[in-house]
Amino acid sequence: MSVIVTGVAGFIGSYVAEQLIKQGRTVVGIDNLNDYYDPALKRARLDRLTGHNGFTFRQLDISDREPILALAGEFPETTEIVHLAAQAGVRYSLENPFAYVQTNLMGHLCMMELGRSLGRLRHFVYASSSSVYGGNKELPFSVEQRVDKPVSLYAATKRADELMTHCYAHLFDLPSTGLRFFTVYGPWGRPDMSAFIFTKAILEGRPIRIFNHGDMRRDFTYIDDIVAGVLAVIDRPPQRALSDAQGEAPNRVYNLGNHRSEPLLRFVELIEQACGREAIREFAEMQPGDVKETYADIAPAQRDLGFEPRVSIDEGIPRFVQWYRDHYSI
Repeated sequence: MSVIVTGVAGFIGSYVAEQLIKQGRTVVGIDNLNDYYDPALKRARLDRLTGHNGFTFRQLDISDREPILALAGEFPETTEIVHLAAQAGVRYSLENPFAYVQTNLMGHLCMMELGRSLGRLRHFVYASSSSVYGGNKELPFSVEQRVDKPVSLYAATKRADELMTHCYAHLFDLPSTGLRFFTVYGPWGRPDMSAFIFTKAILEGRPIRIFNHGDMRRDFTYIDDIVAGVLAVIDRPPQRALSDAQGEAPNRVYNLGNHRSEPLLRFVELIEQACGREAIREFAEMQPGDVKETYADIAPAQRDLGFEPRVSIDEGIPRFVQWYRDHYSI
C-alpha cells in the first residue's frame, strides 16, 4: 500500500510526505524540480525525505502523460494520490499563462487518469485554492458559495480542476476531495509568498511593496495546520455511491484556513518585530488578479475532519523568521 504525492519537493508536499513517512506509509514522490523559484530550496526540502525507508522519488512532469500513466504499472499497490503539484502564483499567471494551462489542467487530467487506472485507489486528494472565490464579497468564504467569477487565470485553472474532478467522480466513481488552501506560510515556505518576500527584504535593508496601500486582509494559515488537515482527509474518502443526474458523486471540497482574517499591516509588523528592524514601506495600488480580503469558513472541515487550526500569526511568524535566519545563516 503506497501513497503518491505530487509536488513532493514543494512547500506543502514535502511536509505531507514527511508526515506520511513518519506514520509508516510508503510514499512515492513526484516533482519536476522546475525553476519557477530557486530549485536549490526544492532540493533542500527533498533532501529531508531521501534516505528514509519507504520513500521513492521520481523526477517527472505531471503533464507528461506517458510517464505519469506508467506509474500505474510501476506502483500498482498505490491506494491514495495526494496531488499537490501545480503552477502556483497569481501574478505569474499574467506573464506565462500557458504554464498554468499545461500544468494545472493537463497535469491534473493526467493525475486523474492515473487514479482511474489504479484499481486499488481509495482516494484522490488534490490542492485547490482560496483564489477560486475571486471577487466574492460575502465573508467568510464558504464552500456553498458560487465560484464562477475568477479574477486570475490561476484561479480559473483551480476552479476548472474542481469541475473536472467532479466529472471523474461522477463518471468513474473516483472518490475525490479538493482542498482550498488559504495563504499558507511557515518554515520551508515559498519565496514568492509574502512572508518570505517581506522577511528577505527587511533583513537585507530593501523596501517592501505593500499593495492596495495596506488595506488588505488575509486568512494566513500555518503550515502545520494545513498538513494536519491534509492528513485528516486522506483516510476519509467520500462515500462511494451511485452517481445520478443531480451530480451526487463521491466528491467533496473543503476550505483549509485559519478562520481569522488578519490585516496585512499587522502581518508586516510581526515580521518587523521578529526581524528586529523596521521595514522600508512602499505603498502601491492593488495588483491585477489580486483580492482585498480572504477569510475561510471552516465549519464543514471541523465537522467532517476534526480540523482545528492552532497556530496564530503571533506564533507562526517568529517561527518562520527564525527558520529563515537559520537556513540562510543570517
